[in-house]
Amino acid sequence: MPQVMEKPVVKMSSDSTDMLPKKLAHSRPLFDPEIIRRATWESFVKLNPMALLKNPVIFVVEAGAALTTVFLIRDAAAGAAGVGFTLQISLWLWFTVLFANFAEAMAEARGKAQADALRKTKTDSLAKRLVNGKFDQVPASQLRSGDVVVVDAGEIIPGDGEVIEGIATVDESVITGESAPVIRESGGDRSAVTGGTRVLSDQIHIRITSNPGETFLDRMIALVEGAERQKTPNEIALNILIAGLTLIFLLAVVTLQPFAAYSAVAAGAGAVPSVAVLVALLVCLIPTTIGGLLSAIGIAGMDRVMQHNVLAMSGKAVEASGDVNTLLLDKTGTITIGNRQAVEFLPVEGVSEAALADAAQLSSLADETPEGRSVVVLAKEKYGLRGREVASHEATFIPFSAYTRMSGVDIDGRHLRKGATESVAQFVREQGGTVPPSLIQLAERISRQGGTPLAVADGPVALGVINLKDVVKGGMKERLGQLRAMGIRTVMITGDNPLTAAAIAGEAGVDDFLAQASPADKLNYIKKEQAEGRLVAMTGDGTNDAPALAQADVGLAMNTGTMAAKEAGNMVDLDSNPTKLIEVVAIGKQLLITRGALTTFSIANDVAKYFAIIPAMFMVTYPALARMNIMGLHTAQSAILSAVIFNALIIIVLVPLALRGVKYRPVSAASLLRRNLLVYGLGGIIAPFPGIWAIDQLVTIFGLA
Repeated sequence: MPQVMEKPVVKMSSDSTDMLPKKLAHSRPLFDPEIIRRATWESFVKLNPMALLKNPVIFVVEAGAALTTVFLIRDAAAGAAGVGFTLQISLWLWFTVLFANFAEAMAEARGKAQADALRKTKTDSLAKRLVNGKFDQVPASQLRSGDVVVVDAGEIIPGDGEVIEGIATVDESVITGESAPVIRESGGDRSAVTGGTRVLSDQIHIRITSNPGETFLDRMIALVEGAERQKTPNEIALNILIAGLTLIFLLAVVTLQPFAAYSAVAAGAGAVPSVAVLVALLVCLIPTTIGGLLSAIGIAGMDRVMQHNVLAMSGKAVEASGDVNTLLLDKTGTITIGNRQAVEFLPVEGVSEAALADAAQLSSLADETPEGRSVVVLAKEKYGLRGREVASHEATFIPFSAYTRMSGVDIDGRHLRKGATESVAQFVREQGGTVPPSLIQLAERISRQGGTPLAVADGPVALGVINLKDVVKGGMKERLGQLRAMGIRTVMITGDNPLTAAAIAGEAGVDDFLAQASPADKLNYIKKEQAEGRLVAMTGDGTNDAPALAQADVGLAMNTGTMAAKEAGNMVDLDSNPTKLIEVVAIGKQLLITRGALTTFSIANDVAKYFAIIPAMFMVTYPALARMNIMGLHTAQSAILSAVIFNALIIIVLVPLALRGVKYRPVSAASLLRRNLLVYGLGGIIAPFPGIWAIDQLVTIFGLA
């Protein structure tokens, strides 16, 4: 048996946790003191009106706070009455703005803490650039796309690139947070390397694919700190809605003063509300709660994706994942464990099982794939066949080829071949033999059972079939059932024949499958789904997946994949776990549900505040309105001040919910709507009544109004 070099096992030192900035950032509690300090400072920085223009609701609150402050200074200078009340209104309006800024700053501060930790990992190492066969040592910052560098064991990879020669183990803990090293090699789908990671063994030649400032780590830093976060379409639409509501209430409040003046004269009693009262009314009527939390919800959604080691290139990608209708999943490595195992030898008539096992093992000695090794192991375990010394037999090993779809060995005049049934049958015919019908029947039976048949032949003689079994991952059927409960249709993509694909699809519980899928088939399938109005998500890691990843609404590329795949997708899974897409969909839905729940709560919340302020403003002029004072608030001033205080404090109370998100359960849309209305709609109406009443009691006890 040929000697196979074992891949080195690298032990990480005990202090390797220092290389896990991202993991450490996520292990911090929600209200970490350092994050709170940063967020508190940012809350004051964000008072800049130009910064608040992007949030029209909070901008209006700040304008109202500034206006009441101006009138406060004027009244204080003139010695007018009611300065204390105006002062309290002004302070709580400023607090409302600060609390809204704090919610956004808290979400941003967590991302910036991660970004700071990532920046510490950046080093401008020296690179050995290969020019005309000679080494030219230059700083990594001088490398340009297309340069070729050589990296030896123990050296830092100077920039993003593709391995074009060699194989090595690489420590990527600085990016993924995982201490286990990974294999990177030229060719295939595991050739991409990331700048800042370290080579642990061997030597590789890398072609640089990025310019300075454009590396994966640079983009990762910019994204996690929110520097490039753009508002999603749904977020923009909601902003327009609450801005419209703000404008409507602004016009309504502006007309109240002349109406109140006319009413006071006509009734011969009552007073015209002051500017402070009118501003307080406006702030309590407009949807300040969701206005203050909307940005934080979006930022926190991206942060939750990062906590799962997924780098989202935009908030739009996270939000789109929550609206996905169709989920494309690769069979191998996603639905199945990935390494098919030989489970039985099935000989044709006239051939013993031992003879088939002997030929199968000989043809697999040079096959280092998991499937090939499993054939050798099965022959050894069932028939005691040990690895044979073949060097003295002048054996010629035939490597697997995608063209022939076979591998094998020529030894002692025998021509042993193992591969796809059609290819081996064609080989037997070319050698002058005939293919027994039982060979085809055995292959079809294995396919129907969900296995993969590998035919074995000895020259012109067909010997039988090896049954390779795909093992569906534990709990996969339940997870796919959860997706079905979310209203998501799952489609398995595989290169297997339709019979095998149908068997695996039935065992796993997917809704549909695409067999013998080529890159063009995947792309066309996605386009067909999108043409019918569906949003599609898929995973991929190879260059041949890039077109489909780019076409999909949510394209999750594996970090171990090629640079083309990572550039085409709008998310990158740093753990390279294809099933992660299921978690991403759940996070996207959680983001949408959180936004919807807090919007429902905010609008319902405003209804209760109407009963606090409007009766208080006019019940002196119109005593009949006193019947609407169902909370029994003491005075007009205490009612208005209590409503403003509650309006400010409720933002702070809801910050943890905005950052953590509303817990998502896979239920139907109708059930979700009922729960939303019952918990957040009804809760939003009820909560202000005891809240404002309690504050009114305290305000009255302490003589604040």
